[in-house]
Amino acid sequence: MKKANIVFVHGLWADGSGWNALIPTLLEEGHEVISVQNPLTTLEDDVIATQKALARLEGSTILVGHSWGGAVITVAGNDPKVKALVYVAALAPDEGESLGELSEKYPAPASQYLQIADGLVWMGLEGMQKHFAGDVPENQTALMYATQGPASLALFGANLQAPAWKQKPSWYIIAKNDHTISPELERIFADRMGANITELETSHVPMISQPEAVLKVIREAAASVK
Repeated sequence: MKKANIVFVHGLWADGSGWNALIPTLLEEGHEVISVQNPLTTLEDDVIATQKALARLEGSTILVGHSWGGAVITVAGNDPKVKALVYVAALAPDEGESLGELSEKYPAPASQYLQIADGLVWMGLEGMQKHFAGDVPENQTALMYATQGPASLALFGANLQAPAWKQKPSWYIIAKNDHTISPELERIFADRMGANITELETSHVPMISQPEAVLKVIREAAASVK
């Protein structure tokens, strides 16, 4: 019997390689896997990138979103192929909520290290190493800094319609030491969607610092798919 497909959706100041610690294991276990490369230009563009990945696959699919990728899977998850959503320290907005408004209401230290130019936003090296991925070795965070995708300022004001988490079973990993999205906000997201919740003592990037724990959650979501 075919195992569920896994589609990974990365967040801001990252790219699809952020899931590299998970992908080989899932492939060995028999899952088809795609890691989307978000353009990070508009919410619509990022959703389209995920929809194109879904179109390449046959059968039941799990969407896994990190950070901003959570907003993307909240829209793209309405695709009938998607049977479950996994949020990894991720945004899970409701209708009318934007990244900018949520960040102002629930501030986090990493926001002090953003660099803005020409309508684009980057995470500074110090912010990457101390706050975005504070439990990851510095040689690895230096690589993450160098390969991050610049994000459009337009993403901070984006709103969505018809959140998929209202209709699809969800799993949520709360990063208890997150300095990029407030852990308090993550708990609000997880509680209101009625998610299966896992809390980890990690920074904003548990898929890098604790990949086995994240794999366990993804396996649970995949096992729920009939």
